[in-house]
Amino acid sequence: MTVTEPENAVDGDASLSLGTAAARKLATTTKTAPQMQGISPRWLLRMLPWVQVTAGTYRVNRRLTFALGDGRVEFTSTGTEVRVIPQKLRELPLLRGFEDDSALGVLADRFVQREYETGDVIVTAGSPADRLHLLAHGKVARIGTTEYGDDSTLGVLADGDHFGADVLGGRAGSWDHSVKALTRCTVLTVDEAAISELTERFHDLRAHIEHIRDGTPRPRNKHGEAAIDIASGHSGEPALPGTFVDYELEPREYELGVAQTILRVHSRVADLYSKPMDQVEQQLRLTVEALRERQENELVNNPDFGLLHNADLKQRIHTRTGPPTPDDMDELLSRRRKTEFFLAHPRAIAAFGRQCSKRGLSPQSRTVEGTSAITWRGVPVLPCDKIPISEYGTTSILAMRTGEESQGVVGLHQTGIPDEYEPSLNVRFMGIDEQAIIRYLVSVYFSAAVLVPDALGVLEHVEITR
Repeated sequence: MTVTEPENAVDGDASLSLGTAAARKLATTTKTAPQMQGISPRWLLRMLPWVQVTAGTYRVNRRLTFALGDGRVEFTSTGTEVRVIPQKLRELPLLRGFEDDSALGVLADRFVQREYETGDVIVTAGSPADRLHLLAHGKVARIGTTEYGDDSTLGVLADGDHFGADVLGGRAGSWDHSVKALTRCTVLTVDEAAISELTERFHDLRAHIEHIRDGTPRPRNKHGEAAIDIASGHSGEPALPGTFVDYELEPREYELGVAQTILRVHSRVADLYSKPMDQVEQQLRLTVEALRERQENELVNNPDFGLLHNADLKQRIHTRTGPPTPDDMDELLSRRRKTEFFLAHPRAIAAFGRQCSKRGLSPQSRTVEGTSAITWRGVPVLPCDKIPISEYGTTSILAMRTGEESQGVVGLHQTGIPDEYEPSLNVRFMGIDEQAIIRYLVSVYFSAAVLVPDALGVLEHVEITR
């Protein structure tokens, strides 16, 4: 059968009707609003209770707490050589408040660098505790013996921690536990003989150590707060103790931080190309999304008020083996009452899921604000891609209690500011310049505060590559 072409067909064109390409010249299109890949769930912003800070400054008053010098020591390195920063030796309990930098410098020079491989025993239970050890790099486990004679892990120490500090006071005795390297470790040590020689040379150092060692410590509770004297279990009419609650003399104050940018839109664009969507409104919407992303990033990583930097050292723990195991999550959970949620990088959540699968466990799910999230012990584990991952493939997992009534973590902002666009975010018209560009100043004001130390905990050195 032969098909004949229409008489009006043009050479090379076999179309029998109007083509779509030509038809589109007379048609409109259905458009989406501008899309943005960088928008995340921003769980931290959603879960934090926000406190109105009308004066721009938020003061956290606490009971008086006695500092015991239980922080972490810091180090410098040149190639493979590691040296402790002399001033950071004040983090040791017996050197807290010692002001002679020259003596600390000499003490820092007396430390000897030692390297240990995975599995090496650094100290053995029952041996003389005649050395102070500073852990410059790596991770070690404190291993004790249970009542039934089995080994038990008493805790894990990592970069900046120390053990054997009692040797500074001349009352070292013997080790009641062993210390074993879990990874390759760099340790700085100084022996009792070097410390004795140093205290003989620097009389101020010896006097300071003796004063701290022999002084009568003020009564305090297990959290380090000044004790409140209370009588209980008595009978008859004994004299009851008098007491008062002492406060910190210099409470911390949080000032609201700010994230800002200047949005620029050409007047010609705003005038001619705002149908069907307002160009200024769409530009502003995406700018606000970016500011909110930066706000959450600052709440996590800001060195002044960011949560990763403001967790108390006693609330920072380390994974036992590297990956985030159920044991590690239980340890993190046990450090505070009423933990409301975990916050972790999505890859850390995946790593935790692998460890659960390895043990044959299946974490339950729970709906949080309309979204399904996995839980551990009933506490949701929420994703936050603002938590950094180091070059070694390690990250952190946060656990927190929130709200002023619970003495937890709170977000700080101020609503009702001029030209407010969203709570604590305003858009202020800055005028039109000589190039006919309209400018808007977009600002968001915020901060975060940890009301008591145990409101926030961090599981550190979480490996996500295994």
